[in-house]
Amino acid sequence: MNMQEAAERADAILDRTLSAVQPAVNWTHGETSEGDCDVSRRRAVMTVISEERRGSFLGVVERHWKGEGFSPLGANASRKMPATYFETPDDFRVRLRFGGNGQAFFEVATPCVERSAVKAPTAETVGPNYAGSPIPAPDVRSDFWSGVAADSAKS
Repeated sequence: MNMQEAAERADAILDRTLSAVQPAVNWTHGETSEGDCDVSRRRAVMTVISEERRGSFLGVVERHWKGEGFSPLGANASRKMPATYFETPDDFRVRLRFGGNGQAFFEVATPCVERSAVKAPTAETVGPNYAGSPIPAPDVRSDFWSGVAADSAKS
């Protein structure tokens, strides 16, 4: 496998992961970075994920990744900025972490593969494509993901 093929595999992992999130969220491509023999692909979620819904969002993604046969590597249990880390059977590292303003960020880092040129991702974003530009704070509201969880509202 070369770096382009690995980047395409990373894109497929991200495509399937974001397709598993329901209700669907808006997202944009993040930065692609290349090492000597590896590639990292990133996507930023443009839908606001409320603090009360972050655990649910992580749960949806973790269940999907486990269903794909990925192994958990660790987690950050922070309420404001949680994260989860997994590894695929073919040694790709996947991450979901939350940053400021309820923005979720996905990253897939490839294992070391044969060096090659790497093209930009081709998947069509859901919402504006900010690739090559600074990604703004999330600005899409969702009745579900941006809202308060029912159990939190009762407290």
